[in-house]
Amino acid sequence: MKIREIINELELLAPLPYAEGFDNVGLLVGDVNANVEGVLITLDTLEEVVDEAIENNCNLIVSFHPIIFSGLKSLTGKTYVERVVMKAIRHNIAIYSMHTALDNQLLGVNATIADRLGLKNRQILIPQEHTIQKLITYVPQADAERLRQALFGAGAGNIGNYAECSFNLEGRGTYKGNEASNPTIGEPNVFHTENETQIGVIFPKHLQSKVLRALREHHPYEEIAYEVYVLENNHQHIGLGMIAEMPEPMDEEDFLTFLKERMQVSVVRHSALRGKAVKKVAMLGGSGAFAIENAKRAGADIFITADLKYHDFFRAEGQIILADIGHYESEQYIKILLFEYLSKKIPTFAPKISKVDTNPIKYYS
Repeated sequence: MKIREIINELELLAPLPYAEGFDNVGLLVGDVNANVEGVLITLDTLEEVVDEAIENNCNLIVSFHPIIFSGLKSLTGKTYVERVVMKAIRHNIAIYSMHTALDNQLLGVNATIADRLGLKNRQILIPQEHTIQKLITYVPQADAERLRQALFGAGAGNIGNYAECSFNLEGRGTYKGNEASNPTIGEPNVFHTENETQIGVIFPKHLQSKVLRALREHHPYEEIAYEVYVLENNHQHIGLGMIAEMPEPMDEEDFLTFLKERMQVSVVRHSALRGKAVKKVAMLGGSGAFAIENAKRAGADIFITADLKYHDFFRAEGQIILADIGHYESEQYIKILLFEYLSKKIPTFAPKISKVDTNPIKYYS
């Protein structure tokens, strides 16, 4: 098995086009064509993690956070980032990062928090914009069904819980090829009118090349007329954060105790309690101060996130409880998510979860 095959499976879970623009995701170190000897899953790639990979004969590290975030101008070993990259290269270990590509998936980072808390009725908190595209094309009526099925097979036509969605109009197309043309129907230099079907389908943006390839391979015309639009509609399953509900309302102090126990954290930093039950829960793993207003607008009783600063807590304004459980703590179960996903997708290949505690923050009690 090649590293590329593992990456292909990971990108089905978290397509890279949905990563935030500031991020650095994908294969950061290594050769996609190298044979996979072992896979090690970690939240962060530290020197100890690379040592662990060497010891366990793993030549692919799947890391949530990217070890290379901004550009490296030298590799001299003066920083932990440079030392990690140098050691990985010396030992032919590839490093692949998912980060916000996974953050932006309904079944990604925030789903691990929702699973731990047993939340239901889950929705994306901040849908990512411009993730849906629409294809319009025109095809002879006799070929319409074959082309539709090819487009569906490429992933087009899915809307929420519905598949094979399209809109079709019957009309008349006209064309006249020049002397260099080779029309499928008609003759060069002869004006032709053909009964055609206009087919319209939507698809998520990361499937554009696949959908257009299906169009080219299954459309009968020598020259294909088509249009691709970027829609303003929001994708229901792509975006940052999550809003969900408790099965039953819970006293807010009881909820904080429940949160601490279920997420296995030593401390929860929170804003003032409101004296109201907790029913609606917003969450955003990692640094989530930017989403406080989104959580308030969504009507959440509590917003679970990390890295809140002193003045961020004032922004609760009595409308919501802000709960900071720690950056590492909010993302720690991603390792289990990726382990279970790869184990299911490639049952003949057993990945390993790193045993290194990469949390740089320690608590003294």
